[in-house]
Amino acid sequence: MFVCLAVLFAAILFGSCGQLNTPDPEVFYSETEPPRVQEFRWSNGRMPESFDPLKAAAPPETDLVRAIYEGLTEIDPKTLEALPAVALKWEAADEGREWTFQLRKDAKWTNGDKVTAEDFVRSWKRAAEAGKDAAHFAHISNIRGFKDPLDESSSAHAAEDLGKPGDRAAARTAGVPKLFQNQTPGAAAEKGATAGAAEAAGEAEEEIEFGAVAVEPHILKVYLKKPDAQFPKLAAHPVLRPVHGDGSALEGELRADIVTNGAFAVASVEKDGVVLDRSETYFAKSSVRLEKIRFVVAKDADTALAEYRAGKVDAVTNTEFEPLALKLLTPYVDFRRTRHSALNFYEFNRTKAPFHDRRVREALAIAIDRKRLAEDFTDGAMEPAYGFLPFVQGNDREKIEEDVERAKDLLLKAGFGSADDFPVVRLVINRNDLQQKIAKEVASMWKENLGIETDIVVREFEEMEAVWKAGDYDLIRRGAVLPTSDETANMLAIFGSPPNERTEEAAGAEGRQVKGPVRYPDPPPPLPDANLGLTEFDGLPPSVRDELTIQISDRRKAILTEEAAVFEVPAIPLYFPTSYSLVKPYVLGFDTNPLDAPLLRAVSIDSGWKSDPNKGP
Repeated sequence: MFVCLAVLFAAILFGSCGQLNTPDPEVFYSETEPPRVQEFRWSNGRMPESFDPLKAAAPPETDLVRAIYEGLTEIDPKTLEALPAVALKWEAADEGREWTFQLRKDAKWTNGDKVTAEDFVRSWKRAAEAGKDAAHFAHISNIRGFKDPLDESSSAHAAEDLGKPGDRAAARTAGVPKLFQNQTPGAAAEKGATAGAAEAAGEAEEEIEFGAVAVEPHILKVYLKKPDAQFPKLAAHPVLRPVHGDGSALEGELRADIVTNGAFAVASVEKDGVVLDRSETYFAKSSVRLEKIRFVVAKDADTALAEYRAGKVDAVTNTEFEPLALKLLTPYVDFRRTRHSALNFYEFNRTKAPFHDRRVREALAIAIDRKRLAEDFTDGAMEPAYGFLPFVQGNDREKIEEDVERAKDLLLKAGFGSADDFPVVRLVINRNDLQQKIAKEVASMWKENLGIETDIVVREFEEMEAVWKAGDYDLIRRGAVLPTSDETANMLAIFGSPPNERTEEAAGAEGRQVKGPVRYPDPPPPLPDANLGLTEFDGLPPSVRDELTIQISDRRKAILTEEAAVFEVPAIPLYFPTSYSLVKPYVLGFDTNPLDAPLLRAVSIDSGWKSDPNKGP
């Protein structure tokens, strides 16, 4: 780190007196001359281990896969909406359970073969067979034929509906949260009837063995277990991109002669990185400006920073800078800080009293000052989470924010007139210095604001799954990486699998992943009044019944929207990690976003770029 800091300090020493000043906010950290050719040199971490989409869990593998393989869709790096790729257009049916994609006829593999619907069917079956060995399997398991990660012993719940009519009696509308007040009883009844029809249709669809069907060479139908209005976003996920043949060419050592279908093709594999050339068979070759991409391996953050400063690379991502380096880099305009698509949260055990009561869950959630947690314990490397997803969806959405007076009132309505009546909260966290500091601060806030005592139980990371399965907790620390902007897929992944199925990068600390078979324990019987927490909201329309009144004896019931999760409070969101990058000012179209997914076919080099001599030293 000494080289890194020395370079940084030298960069911000101005004047003959050698006084240390804060750099002008319009000064670039590196203003080297741009390349004279359309070549993008990208330092994005270590050497990739595979070109296989099934193994693309994080950069640099995800960066390579997005460059050399084209999926049904791509993600707009600015809006995070789905863009046409191999699929020209798409439409939904059966309330979002059935999707039809029309594929372009000019899409080709680098060997000249046409890309067809059957390529996707074959590749997705390969992913289904891989099961949890496929990257981010929980996110794609909503496709029929993919084993349900909640139940290793059963087949996919192909016809599972969101619930049965009549589970909840209608009541008064007083106290209904504003995000549900616009739904009329008539509209709810109409949706209930539609749900009944969908249930009948679901029984017929049980005959579909796999959820991807090549209807015609260029027509692909996709069948989902649960409705997903944003599935085209998920279709851009690296793991759902097609591979040529049976994928055997992707096994073993990295090879440059693999057949791909993306905007770029592998030109060479070198000891210090991978080189891609613009693909000659790509259907939109004329719109791709870059002729070459060099993925440059950096052994550490110091090396990456020095190479960027010297003009040897044009962008640096996926690098862990020291806190002091981050503070020194922050004022420069070519330094970018971006909220990362991952979440740290405490999940409630809703099978135990009093945590089956949503009023209690909300009270504990809004008695926490998340801003203070992020600022005091993460050195600004995390952002407070007031919801469950890191994607901007408007300032008027419901949020879980600190409100101590409301928290006290909720506990009173839940029957806890005194803190002495409330049991000691058993909070289980994994052994990590940061997590222990945060847990102690959260416990202090509960004590100060509500008078509630907390027993913090520290377990090894490898023990967390067993604790979760045994239900030996009131709250348990979890982290989720969210590699898609598809809301339904993310919510299913957050609340759908045991703790150690999550990549610990979400904690900004451990950076490791544990995989293995997961079996749910037999669920306990429902508590006598399992819906006690909804009595003050009993005017909820039936249309949201199944997302909000989760049957605690059936873990397969899923919360499908963030809106529902913010109301139901099955967990306490704490913070989102952030990622960092350095991008030269002459690099155009390299948009950073929470998914860490720039659209490389839109990137170009402004070879004529000149720095303004009137700005900075």
